[in-house]
Amino acid sequence: QVRLLESGGASVQAGGSLRLSCTVSGITYERCCMGWFRQVPGKSRQGVATILVRSRTAYYADSVKGRVTISLTDDAQTSYLQMDSLKPEDTAMYYCASGRSPMSSEFSVLDPRTFQNWGQGTQVTVSS
Repeated sequence: QVRLLESGGASVQAGGSLRLSCTVSGITYERCCMGWFRQVPGKSRQGVATILVRSRTAYYADSVKGRVTISLTDDAQTSYLQMDSLKPEDTAMYYCASGRSPMSSEFSVLDPRTFQNWGQGTQVTVSS
C-alpha cells in the first residue's frame, strides 16, 4: 500500500521557520521526483518545490524562491521542505507527492498532474 506521510506543520509568526517532512512507503515503481504543493480553500493546488530523485535537482515556485529548500534523504524515502522567512501568504495545507518515472513531458515539474501519489497534508499557518 502506497503511503506518504507528512508532518511538521504548525502555527508560526511571520518571519519564522518550519521544516516539513514526508516519509514514503509501499511505492514499488521507480520515482522520477518528489514534490511539495500547497492549497488554500477555494483555490487549486499550487506547486511549491520539486526534487528529482536521481539528480537531486530542485525546482521552486517563484513565490518561495530563496526562502524554501527541498531535500531528499540518501535512500530517497524522506523528503524535507525547509521554509524560512515565512509570510502570512504561505498559510495553506501542504501536501507531498510522488511521481512515477519517466516524468511526463506534458506537464511541468511543478504541476500536480506530474504526480501520482499524495499524502494527506499538513497545515501551515503563518500569522502577522
